[in-house]
This record gives sequence, structure tokens and C-alpha cells, in this order.
Amino acid sequence: MAKAPILTPQAEDFPRWYQDLINKAELADNGPVRGTMVIRPYGYGLWERMQQEMDARIKKAGAQNAYFPMFIPQSYLTREAEHVEGFAPELAVVTHGGGKELEEPVVVRPTSETIINEYFSKWVQSHRDLPLLINQWANVVRWELRPRVFLRTTEFLWQEGHTAHATYEDAHAYASMIHTDVYGDFMTNVLGIDVVLGRKTAKERFAGAINTLTLEGMMGDGKALQMGTSHELGQNFAKAFNTTYLKGEGEREHVWQTSWGVSTRMVGGLIMSHGDDSGLRVPPRLAAVQAVVLAIKGDDAVLAKVREIGAQLEAAGVRVVVDDKTDTPFGRRAVDWELKGVPLRIEVGPRDLENGTAMLVRRIAGGKEPVNADALATLVPTILEEDQALLLQQSRERRLARTVDVASIEEAREAAATGWGRISWADLGPEGEAKLAAEGVSVRCIVAEDGSVPAEDDQPGNIAIVARAY
Repeated sequence: MAKAPILTPQAEDFPRWYQDLINKAELADNGPVRGTMVIRPYGYGLWERMQQEMDARIKKAGAQNAYFPMFIPQSYLTREAEHVEGFAPELAVVTHGGGKELEEPVVVRPTSETIINEYFSKWVQSHRDLPLLINQWANVVRWELRPRVFLRTTEFLWQEGHTAHATYEDAHAYASMIHTDVYGDFMTNVLGIDVVLGRKTAKERFAGAINTLTLEGMMGDGKALQMGTSHELGQNFAKAFNTTYLKGEGEREHVWQTSWGVSTRMVGGLIMSHGDDSGLRVPPRLAAVQAVVLAIKGDDAVLAKVREIGAQLEAAGVRVVVDDKTDTPFGRRAVDWELKGVPLRIEVGPRDLENGTAMLVRRIAGGKEPVNADALATLVPTILEEDQALLLQQSRERRLARTVDVASIEEAREAAATGWGRISWADLGPEGEAKLAAEGVSVRCIVAEDGSVPAEDDQPGNIAIVARAY
């Protein structure tokens, strides 16, 4: 009788495979309140590495970290009509505290444009205070009706950047720079996901924005996932909160603003982009553990060798763990590390000691081979970079293979059944977008003919990317 697979095969049931992997790789659990999640240490380690890489890029872009309260007076949200309308169905509102009814209800932070503008209006007085570039790492709450761990949860973790500028041109340039140089660079070169950068349609824009820039990734089942967004807010919030500055000529002018964010949704994107029927495959540049050295047997000579190899790899700059817990069967430990997607396993047993070798197992490229144990410190960093490049290549090949050019709404619908469709925005337009949306197919973004981000929705030659999405 064939042995049952550890994970439901992707081809059989992709959503079940996703949930199985989250459980078996010990990434997260469902929280006690519907729609919440408990992020387990290995899953949180992925998020921590994402934070570190993102935070460095955000600071390089000139933004400084700050923190704002999670409780926001309800009256703040009502000042920007489009914003409150967009978020109203998702709000969690506190009406009682300290054993009595509050004089004014407070909203649990769904996003921070309103409360940050309350303080920007105090902090910005003259053109010398601009640009004001703030980032916040925090949790947010959006009451989710159809939760899925990491992808859509009532509470999730994220960063949200908020900036104020003297001119539209400065704000536009900064939002674009975050889109490409911060988010695009991170997702492509660290996550190894071949994201498409484009602009959202008016229907899909962030509530209160004049333009939303997005990064869309194709998951293993051909669906799209919005990995991050950068918004141009224009002067909408500045006018609602009277955020103005004194120009050099003595006149007061409303600031121009941006906001931008990525969240723990990226962990879900990582799983669905790179995972296979054996578990996760973590990009080496992201991995908290790039290599694990496993002792096959518990004799002293083997244990001494795995610790020696671990020390050599650590000295070579590799993030390494030595697994010498030989009271647990070797096969079980090997499967656990495979499920967790650690890029390289280095296995050492008595026979390897005799031969002066170690068995090198590659999680991303696949395969295993004996290698000279003394050469590992030189060999491993090179292999890690090869496998990082391979993940991006595979992501790109999947996107290209499952994206087709279409000429009608019917063809777009058919394309979205297995992947993405590309259709002229002039032919589709808002009416066609609405028809597709009624059938669960959305316009993920608009790109120019050459694949770049267009300046306007209706720019001649614009292409709409349509897909089913998470």
C-alpha cells in the first residue's frame, strides 16, 4: 500500500495544500477569535527577515520609524469621505472602556492616514519641514469575512509609510521610488518573486488616493496576489486635516502626500510562489537558516564533525544551524527541514567521515551529492546564490507561460481560469472591468505596452492584466 503524502498535492487541492503546509511546517495557527492568527516562531522568523530587509531599504529612502496609537477617534475617519466609505465595512469600533460607555467611539487602527495627518498638521509649518518621511511597523485590524492565514486575517502585521511633500512632483517621484527601488527590489532580489509593477484602475484604488501603484505576483496555481502598494494621496487628506506649509513667498499651501505598505501577506505569497509538494522553498537571501548540518548518528566523531562544519560555515557568513538531536530519528528530522524549506542540508554519518565527504542536499534545485567536507565553506555560498537566481527564474517562467494576450471579455475570463490575461484597456474599459468583476475576475493592474508603469489610466496602448486573485 502506497504511503500517504505528508501534504495534499498541489494539483489535487491547492488551498488544502497551502493549509497543510502552514500546519506541518509550523508556520502559524488560527487564533481564538475568528480571522486572527498566531504566528509560530519559524513563521515569525520569515517575517523578521522580511522586516530587516525592508527596513534597511526604507531607511535608505530617507524615512524614519515612528509609532502612532492603535486607537483612533471615530471623528478622524469621517473627515475624508471617500476614505471612511472605503473602510466602513471592515472597521472594529470600541464603544466601551473602563466599565463605561466612551464619550466618542474609537476605531482600532485599520490604517493610519487620519491619525498621522492629525500630527502632520502640527509638525509641518514651513517649507523647511518638508519632505516629512515617516514609517511605522505595527499591527492593523480589518474585520475579515473570508479569512485565510497570512493572506486575509482580521489582524495582521505590516509597515505603513506616510510622507508629506511641497509639490505634486515630489510626492509622485517618492511614491514611484518606493514602488520600484524599495518594494520592487526587495520582492525581486530577496523574495525571488517575479512581480509585475503597474497602476491600479480607479475602481481598485486605495480609498482617498489619486493613484495607487501595485506589485502583483503570480502564485503557483496561476492566481494573482497583491504583494504591496504605494499610493499618491494628492491633497485629499491635507485638506481634510488642514495640513499646510508656509511657502517661501509667504503663502500657505496644502502638502502633497503618499502612503505605502506591505504586510505579513508576503509570507503567504512566499509560500504559494515557491512551495512544492514537499513543502516550503525559502529563498537563500531571505532564509533565517540557509543551511542545516545534520548528524545521522550520535557517535562522538560524527557530532564533532557536524559542529566543526557548522563553525566553518558560520565563519564564511552562512546562516547555519547544527542539528545534532540524534534522539529523534534522522528521517523525521530530514523531512522536517525539507518541509521548512531550508535551502541546503548537509548530512554527515560514519561513512561520510571515512570518506572525508558530506552529503549535500539542495532543496531548491533538487538532488543530492557527496562533496568534499573541507570544501563546504567555499562551495555553499556559491550554491546559495545559484539557487536564489533559480527561484526568480522559475517564478518568471511560470508567469510568462501562464499569461496570454486576449482580445475580448470572454477570452479574458477563460485566461483567468488558469493564469493571467493581457487585454487592451481601451477595449476593456470600466464597463468591461465591472463585467469581469461580477464573475470573480479583477483587473490587477494596468501596464504600458512595454511593461512599464503608465502615467495615466487611459494612456494609449495601456494593457490591463486580468486574473482571479487572493
